[in-house]
Amino acid sequence: MLAAAVAAAAIPPAASYYSPAKLSWRWRASRSRRAARIEAGYSQLEVRKVTYRPPGTEHNLLNEINLSLREKSFGLIFGRSGSGKTTLLQLLAGLSEPTSGSICIQKYDDSGNPIGMSEMLTSQRVGIVFQFPERYFLADTVLEEVTFGWPRQKADLLFKEQLALNLQNAFNSVGLKTISLDEDPQSLSGGFKRRLALAIQLVQTPDLLLLDEPLAGLDWKARADVVNLLKDLKKHHTILVVSHDLRELYPLVDRSWRMQMGGSLKVETLPV
Repeated sequence: MLAAAVAAAAIPPAASYYSPAKLSWRWRASRSRRAARIEAGYSQLEVRKVTYRPPGTEHNLLNEINLSLREKSFGLIFGRSGSGKTTLLQLLAGLSEPTSGSICIQKYDDSGNPIGMSEMLTSQRVGIVFQFPERYFLADTVLEEVTFGWPRQKADLLFKEQLALNLQNAFNSVGLKTISLDEDPQSLSGGFKRRLALAIQLVQTPDLLLLDEPLAGLDWKARADVVNLLKDLKKHHTILVVSHDLRELYPLVDRSWRMQMGGSLKVETLPV
């Protein structure tokens, strides 16, 4: 089984993205958040008046961005290249910090009333798949790629088994359960490489999944396969996508925004 193979694998030392503290935090936090969701009506991502100016510069790339996306919803941001879409994803992923404003998760009851204080969205709660993620694959096998940075000695067996189970669930959810763990990731088809990149993020059970141009560079069949995959993932995950492929993603979209040149965002239906 995949879980047994991963649990028994020689797992490399922790790397920058996967640290034992971060992984164990995700495990404990995901369990507590699932319990909290039973009590609350729903949770919602909220971006509140976020402005971003790169350090050492005089001009804002983003200006008072407001965005809300309910859990288990699919949001899409579109707009011209260079308008700031990917910059916003980087802020949401915690790769950069806003100059002002806040990014948080707010819980609501079934009547839409907020429950308690909002929680800041931290990088541990976000998974991000960049455009052309296969360009960043480094390992010689699928197993080594997905376990890159997992703890070897600092984590107990139970924790490793939980990671392995998470990975098996992630592989099942993206349709990779039939591939060989010894296969070279670069030998996979374009569509399967995207699935692998998604699985690597899903094993962390993120609250929010960010995708930058998920259909870019794929042939028509792989594009259709990825769209169908995202349709399934939407049932259990909150997904925010930046894309120019509006027509293909349109059936999945619950909310959409146009990023305008100058870094302002407005709610707008897709022009398809």
